[in-house]
Amino acid sequence: MPTLETDVLVVGSGPAGSAAALALATYGVDTTVITKYGQLADTPRAHITNQRTMEVLRDLGVQREVEAEATPQHLMGNLVYCTSIAGEELGRLHAWGTRPDRTADYSAASPTRMCDMPQDLMEPLLVHAAQSRGATVRFDTEFVSLEQDDDGVTVHVRDRLRGDEYDVRARYVVGADGGRSQVAEAVGLPLRGQMGVGGSINIVFEADLSHLVADRPSVLYWVLQPGADVGGIGAGLVRMVRPWHKWLIVWGYDIDGPPPDLTEEYALGIVRRLIGDDSVPVTITSSSAWTVNHLAAERYSAGRVLCAGDAVHRHPPSNGLGSNTSIQDAYNLAWKLAAVLRGQAGPGLLETYSAERAPVGRQVVDRANQSIADTARIFDALGLLDTSDPDLMVEHMAARKQATPEAEKQRAALREAIAFKDYEFNCHGVEMDQRYESTAVVPDGTPPEEPVRDPELYSHVSSRPGAKLPHAWLTGPRRRQVSTLDLGGQGRFTVFTGIGGDAWVRAAATVGERLGVEVAAVVVGPGQRYDDLYGDWARVRGTDDGGVLLARPDNYVAFRSAGPVPDAEAALEAALRTVLDRPA
Repeated sequence: MPTLETDVLVVGSGPAGSAAALALATYGVDTTVITKYGQLADTPRAHITNQRTMEVLRDLGVQREVEAEATPQHLMGNLVYCTSIAGEELGRLHAWGTRPDRTADYSAASPTRMCDMPQDLMEPLLVHAAQSRGATVRFDTEFVSLEQDDDGVTVHVRDRLRGDEYDVRARYVVGADGGRSQVAEAVGLPLRGQMGVGGSINIVFEADLSHLVADRPSVLYWVLQPGADVGGIGAGLVRMVRPWHKWLIVWGYDIDGPPPDLTEEYALGIVRRLIGDDSVPVTITSSSAWTVNHLAAERYSAGRVLCAGDAVHRHPPSNGLGSNTSIQDAYNLAWKLAAVLRGQAGPGLLETYSAERAPVGRQVVDRANQSIADTARIFDALGLLDTSDPDLMVEHMAARKQATPEAEKQRAALREAIAFKDYEFNCHGVEMDQRYESTAVVPDGTPPEEPVRDPELYSHVSSRPGAKLPHAWLTGPRRRQVSTLDLGGQGRFTVFTGIGGDAWVRAAATVGERLGVEVAAVVVGPGQRYDDLYGDWARVRGTDDGGVLLARPDNYVAFRSAGPVPDAEAALEAALRTVLDRPA
């Protein structure tokens, strides 16, 4: 076959690959996606979709489509610890921002709401949207090898249906081919950590459990049963996939031994045990084994090959960060690739991708694995760690019901241990407060803000360069409420200023034309197109009325001036040249 040519070749169609294809196609980049599979995700796998990811999908124009398919936030939050779905409850936790005081935090932080969107619904939505905007997708097309030169990358691929091989010539390659990434291996990305630190089984099944969960709707039900094959403690996770008839169980196995024989009988036995009611009809849909990993890449790119998603950060599903981080990788990368391909930016802009996203990947990998370790506090409170005798474990669990000082201490310890799982299920700061340091951010000389609450649990708004543009509701034409995030993004830079900031508005037009870059201008104040009637923007913008924030296409603050400057045009041009790697 003749060589296929494209500006960007995306290898893989998972959350990172499909999001990269959508963003690149939205920005008008010639994009081709290859996947060795004949179809998109056929199991639910990733599902938690946090607010930052919803902001990304909002900017890419698919938020409503996602919300139409997803389980909404208010049905996600009664995290249950129990002996089986039909059995005794040990405790509950308000998860995913549904506790009343946390709901206020989440509502104030973003124009979006988190939701539960299974991967087998998310992937097709993103891919189909990308195709509708011009991306090409080739199924049954397997990556074989690649060679780079000064002008591009030649990727050798195999058609798995015909059996023949051919080349794809791309100016850049995005390696989004998952946790066993051949692309990352081909370019030798350095990885830190360990693969295979634990073994798990996914069992997808159909069963109407509405009568067992109607009073406590949730995405996750943790089942603790003594006497399991792994460590003597059964810690099974029953996850809602579609309310309330489709479910996924996560069950552990000994990583040092062979994976279990996943017969239907074996899977059905686990499902029955965790449901705890044998009268419920059950249909097994699928089962598969996978490994828990603790691995992150030190850098995400090598030359013209840039990797994203599980290719560069591999961790358990704790905290629900996997697909979110993958989609956000793609969003960070896509506008940079588009700017370089259009000739608006120098190649140095692409170096900022690793500088900005690799620290996020390391944080996410460490946080997800720490959340697994934190579960031991619950086992300890229940007296499950100091014995391997299943009968004694049951006695220890039952002891908390007694009217003794020891039992009271046990009840308190269990409450504290469950509350500590906030770090897994209400980790708002980790989800929202990713801060970037790179040459695509112009420091303003101010020190980082000191968080007033736990920085992992709570989001702290900042307009300091390197932080995400703060969200605030403004009042626009026809009294319509509009988020500041909706006024930024859209594949362009945006300056935000107020009354007295006319020089910044003029500079945006002049400098944008000079550099060939679109720079929108938003003026906020009485008598302007947008007004801050609630005063929320004034509280979070970090500038005077005559100051400015320059937001990048991914709605991150690239430059800030607290007030007017003698030469706004020179200041804005210098900032944009720095961000875009365009020396004067």
